[in-house]
Amino acid sequence: MKLGHGSLQQGDRLMALQAGLVHGRISRRGFIKMAVAAGASLAAAQAIAQELGDAAITQRYNAQNLQAAYDYIVVGSGSGGAVVAGRLAAETDASVLVLEAGDTDQLDAVLNPLMWGSNIRSERDWGYTAQPSDKVNGRSLILPMGRVVGGGSSINVMIWARGHKNDFDFWAAETGDDGWSYASVLEIYKRIEDWHGPADAARRGTGGRLFVQEVSNPNPIAPAFLQACESVGIPAFADMNGEMMEGAGGAALANVRIKDGMRRNLPADYLWETLKRPNITLLTGATVHSLQLSGTKVTGLTFEKGGVVTTVQANTRVVLSAGAINSPKILMQSGIGPADHLKEVGVNVLHDLPGVGQNFQDHILAAGCIWEYVTPLPPQNSAAEATFFWKSDPALDTPDLQPFQIEVPYASEVHGAGYAIPPGSWTIAPGIVRPQSRGEVRLTGPNPGDAVTIDGGFLREEADLIALTRCIELCREIGNSAPMAEFVKREVMPGPLTGEDLANFARNAAGTYFHESCTCKMGRDEMSVVDGSLSVQGIEGLSIADASVMPRVSTGNTMAPTVIIGERMADLLIG
Repeated sequence: MKLGHGSLQQGDRLMALQAGLVHGRISRRGFIKMAVAAGASLAAAQAIAQELGDAAITQRYNAQNLQAAYDYIVVGSGSGGAVVAGRLAAETDASVLVLEAGDTDQLDAVLNPLMWGSNIRSERDWGYTAQPSDKVNGRSLILPMGRVVGGGSSINVMIWARGHKNDFDFWAAETGDDGWSYASVLEIYKRIEDWHGPADAARRGTGGRLFVQEVSNPNPIAPAFLQACESVGIPAFADMNGEMMEGAGGAALANVRIKDGMRRNLPADYLWETLKRPNITLLTGATVHSLQLSGTKVTGLTFEKGGVVTTVQANTRVVLSAGAINSPKILMQSGIGPADHLKEVGVNVLHDLPGVGQNFQDHILAAGCIWEYVTPLPPQNSAAEATFFWKSDPALDTPDLQPFQIEVPYASEVHGAGYAIPPGSWTIAPGIVRPQSRGEVRLTGPNPGDAVTIDGGFLREEADLIALTRCIELCREIGNSAPMAEFVKREVMPGPLTGEDLANFARNAAGTYFHESCTCKMGRDEMSVVDGSLSVQGIEGLSIADASVMPRVSTGNTMAPTVIIGERMADLLIG
């Protein structure tokens, strides 16, 4: 339950009060008094005080009285973990322990969509960086991942991109499980969504738990961008997640999880309502060290909180939802992974599973093609309100390009220093979402504190560089088209580059969409880590439910497909 409010500033104040109530810093009576003063109705303030007050008491008690064993232990509270844990706690009587390495999500930097960038490289980000690569001119690309309640859904740009029809049909083919097919996944999307946008009974659901809407009151440059796309032959659609993502692609305003000017991360809709139940414990600041095994059966795990190391048992199952870097790290740290590599770093091999940490994928987002505004306009929503999906080669079966129009200047560390970029500028960021390149995640030592190394593989395959340069050319054509003219004083970068100059610009512009995935892929071949039911191959009592299980990264932003992975995991566990 959330308190209604009339402005973002008022909303921030009310959410801060709710955080104080949940964490025991404000009494129920004090909360009601301050919430009414901040603009809430008395009835709403009393209702939320009752609900969150109960949750606060329950969670403080549960955290101070940890059990020796739980039916389920879920590692991570992000887009997969929040779904699994919340549904298990709400729909069964099973005891559920959720371990989150980060801290509360009840912060302005999380709640205010326009502040998402302030989370990057903060304490709410794991701070991972890929190894330098000559394919991006020796640069080390940052790989932000949420280290906070809500994981990536608390620090991302809040885009709800379901993925393309072909993504899910590919997953179904890889696993031999029709439950991953587009037809099956579409029914889940329709069940969970509360869609506020153009009616489409065949594809969109209303009344579900997840509020989704088209960006509201967009910056005028966003609809102009759609007209510009149409001027170069890319059709505009009313819904980025409807018919558009069953065919050759198109342009649309973004679907977002922003309500009343505030972020709706996944815990807001899956966890917070359950926290007053005695059968769930959300423990923050808890970093998992390793899984505990008896033979090939996972019996529990060891975690550290506040310098104290604790082992807790899992009666039924452990579900890893720690993300595409930390899930394989935990597996390998526990002796589950490529045997030769584990031996090399001094880890005792308990189960040889060669695909762990392999197949790393991420979307490329280049920073960027930039124009100076004639008259600067303030960014709206999360500052990224319009996008398109299109093919770099008409022969492809699925769109492989996804630029975003970004309402602020967005340049890499190389180009930011090399071009005189005025603050009053806007960007079209070229993106590729069907990368051919692959990387890997590896350990550096046997101890939980030892770092991982991440080979992102970015632009390793020539096909990706070709697709990116074609995308840059297309973005320039759109940005310099007639529908954008009223917003363009001048093109700042890159200008009409060709050949090696264009390729070199692309290498220096390349960054990532922060969509790390695919390092514990599902499937049936020898490199598969989980099967179609998300159970780890050869290990009892262990599942994975996060973006690491994607065999191929979805076409578009990965939050929504990761929710689908969490929903399927919950369906399988609940039955």
